[in-house]
Amino acid sequence: SDSGKDAGRLSAAWGLFQAQAKIVKMAEKYGIKVTLFHGRGGTIGRGGGPTHLAILSQPPGTVNGSLRVTIQGEIIEHSFGEEQLCFRTLRAFTAATLEVGLHPTASKPELCDLMDEMCTVSTKEFRRVLQDKRFIRYFQAGTPVLEYGRMNIGSRPSKRRCDMGIQSLRAIPWVFAWTQTRVHLPVWLGVGTALKVVIDKDPATLDVLRHMHSEWPFFRVTLDLIEMVFAKGDVRIAAMYDSLLVSDDLRILGDELRTKYQNTRHLLLKGARHSHTLDNNPGLKQRIILREPLTTPLNVQQAITLKKMRLVSPIPSAGSAEDLTGSGVKLSPLVQLNPDRSYAPGLEDTLIITMKGIAAGMQNTG
Repeated sequence: SDSGKDAGRLSAAWGLFQAQAKIVKMAEKYGIKVTLFHGRGGTIGRGGGPTHLAILSQPPGTVNGSLRVTIQGEIIEHSFGEEQLCFRTLRAFTAATLEVGLHPTASKPELCDLMDEMCTVSTKEFRRVLQDKRFIRYFQAGTPVLEYGRMNIGSRPSKRRCDMGIQSLRAIPWVFAWTQTRVHLPVWLGVGTALKVVIDKDPATLDVLRHMHSEWPFFRVTLDLIEMVFAKGDVRIAAMYDSLLVSDDLRILGDELRTKYQNTRHLLLKGARHSHTLDNNPGLKQRIILREPLTTPLNVQQAITLKKMRLVSPIPSAGSAEDLTGSGVKLSPLVQLNPDRSYAPGLEDTLIITMKGIAAGMQNTG
């Protein structure tokens, strides 16, 4: 998850794939039996996703009849909260572990070279966006990340250090904040640019990518998980957050990111041979459609609540008291009466309820 924050999910997943393969190769050379220990969170950016597909996408030789996994706290109840759920989860792990041992899939060198090329482009684009001097200010203004860090809602502090940079932010709030605004930026940023570069370089690469999607479990799972996130995302909602919370000089960055979102979605569907998201998973598609009317009002309520909270307690910027909400309001009598800068009664409770509701609607959260 921290590698995803540093280089983007595509490069992080591929780097992990290669590292596991090298570990197994070295272990075989010296006759050592290796059991790899995986951590699975709720979000795609933190190892989440369907268990069966995740295990099938592991490098050849890394799952030899055994697998060790730690399940992150936020999805323990979802996977093991009831007896039937518990046995269903264990059956999924067992079946996938047996299947991947019986039908290992080797990765061809030419496909690995193409992945290396795409990850180089993806990482460069991911870092370019995050290093934009406007990005941190936009992230803090357009998402509830600062409020999340101030509320007693997580198991750990939101930051490892007290500076304002992305690198000091823990992976959970980094992903959680973008999930709340339905833009899911850490999952797809850089992927669209990588796909466009290799296809523009040689149009025949599109057929290669389609072959990779149908025959290589690692690549299929990677693209399918990103596609699932696009099915849950909605740039219209992200634009609403910008209109209520972000100052005029930063909104252009939001427009640029939403354009990248749409371009990436288009190229991803093209590579998977799908006309619409989740054409290959109608059951999940239907569940997302059913949850949509319940989740969207929570997004509207959350954006309005954030605006009210920031009218009383504006977002601090590094080294100045700049008002990113564009409201021109600094400190109200409420804050003067509450030196701990607590929020008005009911606002924090409302925000927590919307956070929990949106997280439940998205299913893949912290």
